[in-house]
Amino acid sequence: MSHTPHELAADFPEHAERLSQLRASDGHFAKLTDDYHAVNRDVHRAETDVEPTSDEHLQEMRRKRMVLKDEIYAILTSG
Repeated sequence: MSHTPHELAADFPEHAERLSQLRASDGHFAKLTDDYHAVNRDVHRAETDVEPTSDEHLQEMRRKRMVLKDEIYAILTSG
């Protein structure tokens, strides 16, 4: 398991099975989760100074991560 904070499976353990099912069956959902993981890794690397960035860019990445996570959660909890 990754040590990167904010991984979807760790944040939504109650939806782990649905997360896996949707990733396998829904191309749009799979892309959303791929985009989320990419942004999340970038945020983590910036926060740990592995790849330092400006405060503005870090805030922009965090906002993007939040929007993606909200969309993923809405799909996970719908019907």
